[in-house]
Order: sequence, then structure tokens, then C-alpha cells
Amino acid sequence: MNNTYEKDVFVAGGGISGLASAHFLQKSNLSVLVMEKENRFGGSIQTVRKDGFLIEYGPNSTLDTSPIIHELFADVGIEDQMEYASEESNNRYIMRDGQLNALPMGPIAFLKTPHFSPAAKFRLLKEPFIKPSDPETEESLADFVIRRLGKEFLDYAIDPFVAGVYAGVPEELSVKSGFPKLYALEQKYGSLIKGAVLGARERKRRAEKSKQAARLFSFAGGMESMIQALTNKLQDSLLPGSSIRNIQRLGDFWEIKIASPDGEKRVKAGNILMTIPATCYGQLEIDTFEPIQRILSPIYHPPVTMVYFGYRHNPAKRALDGFGFLIPRKEKRNILGTIWSSTIFKNRAPESGIALTTFMGGTRQPENALLREENIINLVKNDLKSILGIATHPDMIAIKIWPEAIPQYNLGHQHIINQLELFEKNNPGLYISGNFRGGISVGDCIKQAKTMAESITKEQMSRPSPRIQNEIQT
Repeated sequence: MNNTYEKDVFVAGGGISGLASAHFLQKSNLSVLVMEKENRFGGSIQTVRKDGFLIEYGPNSTLDTSPIIHELFADVGIEDQMEYASEESNNRYIMRDGQLNALPMGPIAFLKTPHFSPAAKFRLLKEPFIKPSDPETEESLADFVIRRLGKEFLDYAIDPFVAGVYAGVPEELSVKSGFPKLYALEQKYGSLIKGAVLGARERKRRAEKSKQAARLFSFAGGMESMIQALTNKLQDSLLPGSSIRNIQRLGDFWEIKIASPDGEKRVKAGNILMTIPATCYGQLEIDTFEPIQRILSPIYHPPVTMVYFGYRHNPAKRALDGFGFLIPRKEKRNILGTIWSSTIFKNRAPESGIALTTFMGGTRQPENALLREENIINLVKNDLKSILGIATHPDMIAIKIWPEAIPQYNLGHQHIINQLELFEKNNPGLYISGNFRGGISVGDCIKQAKTMAESITKEQMSRPSPRIQNEIQT
């Protein structure tokens, strides 16, 4: 039994950020050890099967936005298992006045849609002539959208969209931090409309896609397929069910003491990469991490509850011909929206059946996420009955409550990131990563993992590894 390790990089956290980072580090010929507090790896990415239905307790899918995503999946042997969303799922619905309207996907559809008033459509003509904001001032997403696109566009497009992505509200989210590409369009091109056209040419040169143009994907076995592939690749470098007890600096290296099911272990590492959730730093009673806990504590993680209804026979009174629907706050419903899971991907429900994933809570209605399960089920049933005409009780019900779900990139978030960067500068060899930095999606985490691995590799190449140092000393 090995109780002492000498590694180039010690990675704390076995979610997608930690596992992808570890893979890219190993690919650069650095030795790694990945420690995870739980007995399973994957973090919020959890796929389960129940009564013939496939359920995602975390992300349902992600966007194919970068070659880095394909690089990772090709490396671990699952690129050919990527399952793209159905053509039908390109249809997105948003509620207005109790009705579901298809989100217009082009100029002609926008002019014809009843979802926006003639005044709101006319208001968009002003957008190319509105001056950019002062880059020195921080603006909320709500203020940004009202200034450039108008209040109606905020209420019936951006507000429900933000509920679906962040489970947040646009009045609190920072446009610069939470939607950096949107902010960059205004700053670089002076207009969102102009920027959307010109920016597409630049992305084509970089072989990247906008999140609007990128295709959704998952895997036939669900999102946890990527976790299984990564852990298979890293199996000799994984330490589950363990926790950090102490960290201290020893010259050019770090010594980490770990409590594991097999007793105490010690790791000597040239670098430490922390990929644990922002909310977990407060649980580490270690002086080294006290500044990080203080820096990250202002980040709000609202509670979100995911409710899964499975029906062996489709009881909906309307066609489920899309990704699902989102609900603006003005509609005053108890749910944020519902994904039509069995329309998006195959094998999510038995043949002739349907699977629905409904979201509750978030910054908008945090109290709804923490209700008793009986009350949660009744609220979802009532809303789905009035919206989709579903009057029958589901054949399968599963509920997942995330008390602290998605990190909110609220006003002031850039100051938090600036403080993190200063902390890293003052603590060489200690790196901080996670979905509170660089984007919340699975794809964002993979791209950040690649960037972080490159930074660590570059730094590590400038000094000896613990293995080399040990050989010199002996």
C-alpha cells in the first residue's frame, strides 16, 4: 500500500474540471494525483437509469463549441460516441400570456412572431446606432439589454434565457463576467447586430462556433460517459473518498497530508490545482485556503431542484416538438421551465413514452427549490397540466435538490477573479479552477482545463519535478 506520493501536480476535486485538467497534464508528461472527497468521481455530472428512463441529475447536455472538446474525447476514446441533439430540438419555446411561442431563429421569423410587439421589433432597428458603454463601468445584464434592445426584449427573451442557463436574474448578473462574448461584441464592433455578423467570420478562422450556432450533444449512455472514460484513463492516478488535512510549503514544493480510507497519505507536489466547488473552501480548516474562502464567499449559489417525470405513453395534449420551454418572471409560474428530454435525445424514455425535466428555484424563487417533495411534485404537475395538458400522474418520478447549485456571475464578479489572480501570483505553484471562473458549462470547464494545464506545464518545465529532485538528493 502506497502512503507516499511524489507528483508534479496534485489535483483536488474529481469533477469534470479536475479530471480534464489531469488528463491534459498527463498528456504533457506530468505526473498527477487526483483526490476526490466522495467515493465517486464526476461532481454534478450524474447519470442514472430508473424504470427504463435515463435521468441526468446534473447537466443534460453541453455545446460543441471548440476543437478542445473533441481533442479530449478523442484522447479518451469516446469521440465516436457523441450523440447530437435531434433537429426538432432546435425549436425553443417561451411563454407569453400563458401560451408557448416558438423563439424566432431568423429575421423573417422574428418579423412574423407574435411573441414580440411591433414596437419591440421596431426598437431593435435602433441597436446599431447606440453607443457602447464605458468599459470602466460595470453594468448588469438587465441594464445592458434595456439600453441596447429594450425592456420587452429583456422581459420575454433574456429573463427566461438567464433562468434556463444560470437559474439567475438579469438585474444581478454582470454582463461583462457572465456574458463576456456579448459584452465584447458591443466593445469591439459597437453593435450586437454588427458584431454577430463580423464575429462569425473570426470564429470560422479559429475553427470555433458561437453558442448560438453550436450543436448540443450528450452520449448514448448519458453525460456520465465522459466521466467513466476519463476515470478509466486516469485510474492509476485517482484517490477517492479522501480529504485534505494539511498543506505546507517546503521550498519549491508542497507537502499535502491526506486522510483516506486506507489511512493518512502524504503527497509531495510541485504544483497544486484546486478544482473543488467555491462553496467547499469554507470546509477546509487550513490556513493556506483561508484567503481563497474569503475571496469566493460572496459568490451566490442559489438552490435549484430538478424534477423528472416519466410517462410510458405520451399524455401531452400538444406536440413536444422542441427542446422545451422557459417561463419569464412576468408569467408568475412556480417553475422556471421544462426540458423535453426524450425529444432532444434518443433512449431517454421507453418507446412511445416521454421524459420531462423541470427546474424550480434559482435566484428567482429559491424557496420553491427547498419545499417538501410532495409539494414540489404537486406544483410541477399543476403547471404541466395547464401548459402541456398533461392530466395523468407520471409513471416515474425522480427529484434532485441542489442546495447550492450554479455560481452566479453577479455584479462584482470580476473583482473576485482579480483577487484570485493576485492570490495565485503571491502563491506560485497553487492554482484555482472551477465553474466559478471562465464559464459554468461543461464545455467551458473543459476549455479552462486545457488552458490551466498549459499554464502549469509551462511553469513546471522551468523547475525540477519532485521525482527529479528526489533522485538528485539520493
